[in-house]
Amino acid sequence: MRKLLIFAWLLLPVGAAAYHYGPGQECLREDAAAEQVALARAHVREALEVAATEGDAAARGLWSEAERTLSEAIAALPAEHVSELRRLRLERAKAQMFISKLPDARRELESLLGELEADASADSALVLDTRDALANAQYYTTWLLRLEGAAPEEWEREIDASRQNYKLVAEMLAAGDDAEGAARAQESLESSIRLARMDIKDLQGLPLPSQ
Repeated sequence: MRKLLIFAWLLLPVGAAAYHYGPGQECLREDAAAEQVALARAHVREALEVAATEGDAAARGLWSEAERTLSEAIAALPAEHVSELRRLRLERAKAQMFISKLPDARRELESLLGELEADASADSALVLDTRDALANAQYYTTWLLRLEGAAPEEWEREIDASRQNYKLVAEMLAAGDDAEGAARAQESLESSIRLARMDIKDLQGLPLPSQ
């Protein structure tokens, strides 16, 4: 018995090394990813707080930092964390809309929404949030296209897509008994209709909308 205990004790370093270089490495990677995700979320919260109190311009640097740390968190998180990765991608796209990366954000949101719609197990709240964010990106894209003098057939496609997405969001929120959320989506829908109808001279006299 004593020899058996000694043998088992001698094997402990071997077992520890096997764990460290096997499953232990995966645990270390997941811990590091979790720390990066927490840091990214902290930057997002800080950017939102500053934007709410001091305006979007004051929060621009914080949004840049949030976008950077969100990208690092996405790179660090193991691929099997599908739902968490999708949420981080959404948050990064939202941050990008505040730092002159609207085309990047729009492409990411379109791609993400396509993935979510093809996945029957996707979180319905995430689908809604992504669709709403895409509608916002399409709305801001329309605004910029019109200011740049784009042809109507170009910006009308954008605002039509934005309008359809806002309408779907409003209908889904109403069906889920979220009257307050449905009302906000309806307001956004009406804003998209006004943007499409607005004379370019009136549009040029307005400040760019807050994102």
